[in-house]
Parts: sequence; C-alpha cells; structure tokens
Amino acid sequence: MSTSTLIAIIVPAAVVLIALAVGLWMYSRRRHLQEQFGPEYDRAVEDEGGRLAADRELRAREQRHDTLDIKALPAARRAQYADEWRGVQERFVDRPEGSVAQADELVSRLMRERGYPTNGYRKQLQDLSVEHGRTLEHYRAAHDVNVRSSGGQATTEELRGAMVHYRALFEELLSDQGNSDQGGR
Repeated sequence: MSTSTLIAIIVPAAVVLIALAVGLWMYSRRRHLQEQFGPEYDRAVEDEGGRLAADRELRAREQRHDTLDIKALPAARRAQYADEWRGVQERFVDRPEGSVAQADELVSRLMRERGYPTNGYRKQLQDLSVEHGRTLEHYRAAHDVNVRSSGGQATTEELRGAMVHYRALFEELLSDQGNSDQGGR
C-alpha cells in the first residue's frame, strides 16, 4: 500500500475517532448536568434557548456555587429552626397570609445561615439549583403565592399549598441533603 493510500485511510479515521470522543465527552457532561439539576435542566434549556446555552449557564452556576461557603448547621440550630417551623405552621390556622410570609422569611434566614446569598430572588434560585434542583419548583410555587398573597390575591387553599411547598425546601435545607457535606459541593 502506498503512503498516500495510508494517509487517505488514517486521516479520515482519526477525524472520526476525534469526533466520537468529543461527542461522548459532551454527552457525558450533559448527562451529568441533567442528573444534577433534574427538572431545572429542562427549565434552563427553555430559558436559555437551547442545550448549549443551558449547559454554559448551568456550568457557570456550578462554578459560582463552588465559591460559596455552604455549611451544615449544628444539631442545636437545626432543632431551633424545626421549632420555629412548627410555630409558623401552628399560626397558619389563624393567620394564613402571615404564616406564608413568615415561612418565606424563615427559609431565607435558613439559606443565609447555611451560606447561600439571599440578595435577589433570581440569584437565590440559581444558587439553590446546584444542590436543590429537584425541590426548586416548590420554592418557585411558594414564592409566587407569597407575592400574590401580599396583594391579597391568594386563596386559603393556595396559601396552604404554599406552606407545603416551603416545607419541602425547608426540610431539605435543614437536613443537609444534597452535596453540602462535601466541602461546599
């Protein structure tokens, strides 16, 4: 076989192998993001206008999250927060709107103490999405009802649902589920 024939075979084969390797790498990276962010991955694809842009956005969130000092709470603080939550729930019967507002404040305070920045709702969502993407939809739904409630536009049943949604994120943050026990991730 001549040298030119070998080159004609080897070069296209190398290009195909390189393309396959890049494709597999991109696929595994995307799978990682889909598994980590859960339903938040699909939301990012929709919000960002495509998978590549969503992948970039979610990787940026991971990088930002890596700079945060997320910490577990001592057992005594977790117990105090759990007691406060029970109090908020007990007051719901008499003051549903106030209880939902208190639940929102309690979740924000818990986030802040754990090390999550709490300036701006959108940033909160982005920071929480890295470890809590599967419960983030609960937070969105509860926050929406809380906003409408402050204008007197939420029903008692919606307020009850908001408490359930806040509880899902609250319990996850309180129990240290996710990757927070791995030095911030």
